[in-house]
Order: sequence, then structure tokens, then C-alpha cells
Amino acid sequence: MSFRPLHDRVLVKRVKEEEKTKGGIIIPDSAKEKPQEGKVVAVGSGVRGDDGKITPLDVKTGDRILFGKWSGTEVTLEGEELIIMKESDILGIVDKTPAAKK
Repeated sequence: MSFRPLHDRVLVKRVKEEEKTKGGIIIPDSAKEKPQEGKVVAVGSGVRGDDGKITPLDVKTGDRILFGKWSGTEVTLEGEELIIMKESDILGIVDKTPAAKK
């Protein structure tokens, strides 16, 4: 795919939600909410400050992120459903490594 977001925009692919609960109950499509977790597919060059310098984004391609329920704009590129959002719509980066014990 050849799409590059501009400035502080990020292209995100939603992570698939579980098909059933931990107890084994299968969740029908009509009862599912869209997941608020995704994987960053592409990032823009960064934000241009008042001084003219470009500040790079904190997220990078491949990061797993959490975002707000109504964040971004849904688009379909090459048959794939993606979301374009500003970096400020991202709530945080999900780190899959175990937390260090104190």
C-alpha cells in the first residue's frame, strides 16, 4: 500500500476483537463494539512548531495503541478498513512486555 499520512496524522488498523468471552460464550457481530485498540500502519512527518521546526511523532509504525471510541476518520484503502487520526487522538501505546518488578 502506498499511503503516507501528512503532518501529525497516523494511519491505524483496528486489532480484531475476540469472538467469544473467557467463559466460552460466542459474541454475535450485532453485539460487538468496534475495538479501540489498533496497530499503527503509517505515520506522518511530524508537527511544525511556531519556530518552523518539525517535531517528530511519539508513535512509530508497528506500535499497538489505544484510541478514543469516536477518534479519527474511517477509510477503505485497497479493500482494507483503516482509520486516519491525529496523534493527539491516541490515548497511549500498549507495551506487551512484562512490567519490571520493584
